[in-house]
Amino acid sequence: MRGVLIIETDGFDDLGLTCSMQAFHRAGIETVLASPEAGEITGCKGAELGLVRTLGTVNPNKFDALVLPGGQVGADGLSIEHKAIELVRDFLWGGKPVAAACDGLWLLAVANVLKGRVVTAAPTGWLEFGHAGAQLREQEIVVDGNLITSQGCGWGDAFSRALIWAVRKRDIDEGR
Repeated sequence: MRGVLIIETDGFDDLGLTCSMQAFHRAGIETVLASPEAGEITGCKGAELGLVRTLGTVNPNKFDALVLPGGQVGADGLSIEHKAIELVRDFLWGGKPVAAACDGLWLLAVANVLKGRVVTAAPTGWLEFGHAGAQLREQEIVVDGNLITSQGCGWGDAFSRALIWAVRKRDIDEGR
């Protein structure tokens, strides 16, 4: 198991990101946090996290999965980053699990990868994600192939468990 890449920037959902990182750590899954710029990122409620990598230095072949946490400000910031959009496409089209929570789905919409995919999202994004071609379900968590989506941080445990299961299944399928 190589681990999961989490891409985020300032304005992330403090609770959603930190809870997911803790769940992955407890499951023995290494996490690497990357952002457009080096240094610390600050969540919408003030949590500060140090970065290990910048988006420009990340090689998707070194990771088993991609996580796009929620947070409207963070999602907006990432949606204009070409490298973030490229990473989303590389992971999804490469068959690797991609997990997006709440506003993290904005990056999927900008990357133009939602057409025909079954997802869930916070109700505030339904119209836009529907216009992007997604088939929306009013559920806490939806798994559609290698895409895992969640309505938000209130479902963080189920979201994290779904990604942990997907990473472990990938390990088994690849004989690792």
